[in-house]
Amino acid sequence: MGYRITQSILNQNFLYNLQQSNKAMAKYQEQASSGKKINRPSDNPVTAVHGMFYRSSLNEIGQFKRNTEDGLSWMNTTDEAMNEVNSVLQRVRELTIQGLNETNDPSALYAIGEEINQLKEHLGEIANTQIAGKYIFAGTDVKTPPYRTDPAVAGSPKEFRSTNEEMLELQVGQTNYVPISTNGTNVFNNDGIGGIFKVLSDIESDFKSSNKITADHLGKLDNHVDNILKERSELGARINRMELSMSRIDGIEISTTSLLSKEEDVDISKVIIDLKAQENVQRAALSVGARIIQTSLVDFLR
Repeated sequence: MGYRITQSILNQNFLYNLQQSNKAMAKYQEQASSGKKINRPSDNPVTAVHGMFYRSSLNEIGQFKRNTEDGLSWMNTTDEAMNEVNSVLQRVRELTIQGLNETNDPSALYAIGEEINQLKEHLGEIANTQIAGKYIFAGTDVKTPPYRTDPAVAGSPKEFRSTNEEMLELQVGQTNYVPISTNGTNVFNNDGIGGIFKVLSDIESDFKSSNKITADHLGKLDNHVDNILKERSELGARINRMELSMSRIDGIEISTTSLLSKEEDVDISKVIIDLKAQENVQRAALSVGARIIQTSLVDFLR
């Protein structure tokens, strides 16, 4: 039995095909304006899942980059502080050599002792160096100044009192953690009996008292200078590691961005060609459809 094609069927088929053509045009127009192959998960679920994965990876990479930048800022500030410590110790050494010259009178020795006292106070300011409100030589106790008086003893002198030796670490990779802090105790109180501040106080006291100096002040100063150089070299190695991590993260970011682009970004020239082709198809469909709709029995009875 044959299937009879009526005018209504022709009209319905025409409208259906015209709607499909409009959907295709809308798709190409949306891709051209957004620059993306898909604009909603339903366009291509597999590509949408891949895109979500790459975007999540880029967010994670962005956090790693921020961590490396923060870590480098922290370590560079620490290196500058230790360089200043070294400069202070060198100046104290010069003054000590000058003071050991037996031609100095008591007033000259007192003046040398007073300058060393001021240098000691400046050293305390360096020990309390902060970055973003955090003390860099206080271990993980970043809110407490390491060089301070004893709050339990009224009138107590300022000393390096921090005993926190825990290291601050930042994550700069999936399994990559880099220590960014320097143990302040190792820098300022490596002998456990007052460290640099005790040495400077002893030198100051000897010069101001005008007594014959028998202590090996220069030897102790040199030991602390050597210790500072050791701490700086260890810090420099970690700075190099952090810079390498930043370079690696930059490379991963470029690769991940490229993969995301391949998944989501359209070939704009191809989309424009497809859009123009679809426009031609639609114009042809409208032209043919107009003739089909116009033809009726009345046309033949005129």
